[in-house]
Formats: sequence, C-alpha cells, structure tokens
Amino acid sequence: MIAILEAQQAGLLRIKNWLPNLVAGIIVGVVALPLAMAFAIASGVKPEQGLYTAMVAGAVVSIFGGSRLQIAGPTGAFIVILAGITAKFGISGLQIATLMAGVILMLMGFSRLGSIIKFIPAPVIVGFTSGIGVIIWVGQWKDFFGLPSVTGEHFHEKLWHLIQQFPNASLTTSALALCSLALVILTPKLPYMKKVPGPLVAMVFATLVVSVFHPEGVATIGSAFGGIPQKLPDFALPEFSFGQIVQLIGPAFTIAMLGAIESLLSAVVADGMAGTRHNSNQELIGQGLANIIAPLFGGFAATGAIARTATNIRNGGNSPLAGIIHSIVLLMILLFLAPLANNIPLCALAAILFVVAWNMSELPHFVEMVKKAPKTDTAILLITFLLTVFTDLVVAVNIGVILAAFSFMQRMAGAVEIQKHTASDLDKELQLIGHKHLPPQVLVYSIDGPLFFGAAETFQRALAQTNTEPKALILRLNHVPFMDFTALQSLEHVIHLLSRHNVTILLCEANKAVQQKLTKAGLIELLGQGHCFTTFDEALNYCELRFAEDSKKMVVNE
Repeated sequence: MIAILEAQQAGLLRIKNWLPNLVAGIIVGVVALPLAMAFAIASGVKPEQGLYTAMVAGAVVSIFGGSRLQIAGPTGAFIVILAGITAKFGISGLQIATLMAGVILMLMGFSRLGSIIKFIPAPVIVGFTSGIGVIIWVGQWKDFFGLPSVTGEHFHEKLWHLIQQFPNASLTTSALALCSLALVILTPKLPYMKKVPGPLVAMVFATLVVSVFHPEGVATIGSAFGGIPQKLPDFALPEFSFGQIVQLIGPAFTIAMLGAIESLLSAVVADGMAGTRHNSNQELIGQGLANIIAPLFGGFAATGAIARTATNIRNGGNSPLAGIIHSIVLLMILLFLAPLANNIPLCALAAILFVVAWNMSELPHFVEMVKKAPKTDTAILLITFLLTVFTDLVVAVNIGVILAAFSFMQRMAGAVEIQKHTASDLDKELQLIGHKHLPPQVLVYSIDGPLFFGAAETFQRALAQTNTEPKALILRLNHVPFMDFTALQSLEHVIHLLSRHNVTILLCEANKAVQQKLTKAGLIELLGQGHCFTTFDEALNYCELRFAEDSKKMVVNE
C-alpha cells in the first residue's frame, strides 16, 4: 500500500482532491469499457471476463501497487500469448496460468527484481511489441470484414487462409467497421471532442446502427456470446491438477515476464508525465496480487495499461482514488447497463483493436530505429520482430535478449584495453612519485575495463606473449571495476606460465571488490602476500629493493 500511503502523506486523499480524481476515474472507466471487452474477445474468452479483469485488477493495483497513477487491466500486449493458452488449455487453463503468473510476479517483487526493465534492451522491446501489433491487426480481420472462421496453427497459415476468404467478406460488416474505425481516429481531432474517448463514440455509434436498422449478417456480442450477465462475478477456484501446473509453468512465466515489462514501462511513463517516482518492487507485488485475485472472480491476466494510465493523468488523476473509481464505474455499468451490450457489433470492437495494434506497432519509432540504430541493434530488432510474428513471443524475447547480451559482451570485450608501458610512457608519473627511472627488466601493464569471460582470452594472450624475459611484471588494476571467475582463472594461468620462466608478478592499485575476489580465489596466496600493493609507488619500491644490483649497474653505466 505504498502508493496510498505516499498519496496520503502528500495530502492527495483530502476531500479537496476528490473531484479531479473522481472525474479522471469516470473517464478512464468509460475508456476501459470497450477496450476490456475487445481484449477479452481477442484473447479467446467472454467479453464480461474482460470487465471482471478490469474491475478487480484495477482496484487491487491501485491499492497495493507501487505507482499512485497506474491503471491496470487487460491489455493488447497479452492478446497473443493469452489466445494461444486459451486455444490449447481452455479458459480454466488460462486462469490457472494467470494465478501462477501472479505468484511469480509477487516473488519477483519480494526478491527486489523491480529493476528488470533495465535489462531488456530497446530493440527487443520495440521488436516484440511491433510483432504483437501485427498479429493483433491480422487477427481482427475476421470480425472487421465479417469473414468466415479460418484454421491454421501458425501465423502464416492463418494469414493465407484469411486472404483466401476475402471474396466472402460482408460489405455491411466492413462498412460499419470502417465507419467505426474513422470515429476512433477522428473523434479526438474534432472541435469540442478532444476529451471524448474515440473508442466509446465508435462503439455507441455502431451499437445504435445495429439496434435501429438490424443489418443482416453483422455479428454482435449477443449473437456470438449470448450477451453479458447483469450480475457480480462469482467467486470460484479454478479446477487444476498437478499435470496442468507442470504444463502451464512456461506460459505462466511468459505472462509474468510480459506483465512485469508492461507494468513497469507504464509506471515509468506515468512518472515522466506527472513527475512522480514509483516503487518498482511494490508495483510487481501489486500486479502479482491482482493476477492472483482476478482469476478467482472470472478474470484473466492483467497489467499496467499505458494508454489508460496516460488518460488518467491527462484528466487530473493524481492518487490511487482514480483507479478505484475506474473499477466502480465498470461495476455500475455491468450492473445497470449490461443488457445494452447485446447489440455491440464485433466489427466495432475489431476497429478499436486496429487502432490499438497501430499504437503498439510503434511504426514511426520502428522505422527510425532501423534507420539510425547501429547495425547490430537493427538486426536484433528485426530478428525479434520476425520471430514474434512467425514463431512465438517467448522464443522471440529469449533469443532477442540472448543476442543483445552477446552483442553487449562483444562490445565490452573490445573496450577492454591491456596496454604495455615503456619507460618513456611513465617518465612524468615516475618523476611525480620520486623515481628517476623504471627498474631494469621490469614490465608494466595497465588494464582498463572490466575483466570478464568475454575479455579473458585477450588478457591471457597479451600477458603470456611477452617478447622479453623480464624479472618482474607489474599489473596495474586501478581501472578494473570488477573481475569474474573466468578472468581470475586466466590470471592464475598466466601466473603459473610466467613463474616457470622465473618472472615475478606484482599486482597494484586494485579496488576493494577486486582485492576480495583475488583473495577468495587464492591468487593473493599464490602470488605471495608481499606481491600485492595498494599503490604503483609501493610496487616500484619493491622492485628496486629486490633488483638492487641491476639498479647499481645501471647507475654506474650512466
């Protein structure tokens, strides 16, 4: 309840702040109405289940989430994965997977993994959201154009079958859908209509047309689903078995990861618009709790909704009260206006999802990234996009993140510099610390960058291939922020290799974290306690004392 406590401390729950949150909550509730039903139908469940999800998840996230501005509910990002789960495991399987995802989200929050969004690169996020947008768009062709049902397990099969069915499109349904689409797009651009939700206008217009003219062949919620029950959702535990739980672990993790990304992105957007600061771990806990409770009341997966959250902020919402009011508005609509939903045409909801798909695709941003991003990032973007569309969202995100990680490691390995210093390179520094020259037969190497497994080979090769037979080799580690175990093993290998040639290795200027890792790995003991120094000056003094005879010879020669 961090968000509510922060709102109370800021004085946002006082009566004088009720009105703007009341207005914002009503507007968001009205905006959520058509979206909740459209997302539910596209996910393979009944339209009322979308309302149940929006009501329950919206209230729970507002009370227990980490952002006081977040509006939660069913979203377009989930459609692809939820529709697949519903088709394979049924509605009960979807609800079990949602409940499991809720538990995973809560565990992520309690484990303080709220910063997970930072580890998902932009090309991967844009790639899979654009891919989802394409899938949603194509998936709505059937209802938008009044096409017969098509079969096909994969995207390309469904696409081909839909194209083949176009000669059977319903002109009446298509015309009504195009009018609805025009209203969704143009309503916010009309004078005095900027604050009126376009999806609501389109839905009301299409419903009135169907109610008055009864056009033949136009599918409605009533004809497809038998209408929406005018009652509160029933509490029921989904029936499950151990075998189902095992089968649904993968889908549950997908829902949890997608929900975490979507909700935290929405919270970040809200912070940018309102100048607030959300608690990411508490947000995951709130989202997890919402996904545990929603299935118990007939709902399914929910997450933070960026569009509804932005609408909330634009209309004056500044506390969790707006999210709670949004849930109450949906409840009142369900209890008193449910019979009116019978004549809502599915083509109008498809038109709304066309716009949702366009917004999700982020086409301008996608094109800009292709033009301006480095070639590697562009490749990751396109690969993630194509895998999302033609294979599977989970595969796409996993491969996208792995490719991005490999790309990052390659860049980091290339950024690590292992430089050999000559006496002339160190002349000024030696004078500053009181040394006239570099001791004879002493090599100095400096390492700049993190020593991890990606750079271990470069490090080992650079130190092992010395062209001379020095008496000592000083490694300066002042610019090494960390070392991993692979780098420590490489260093151990170099120590053993050079010790066979009677070369003494001295380490200096390592930070505390690196020193601790060197000690834990046993390398300080292997080198000898006297061979690890805090400063470069101490290492030079050791060499001068150890190789005093050579120093005297050098002075005589001078």
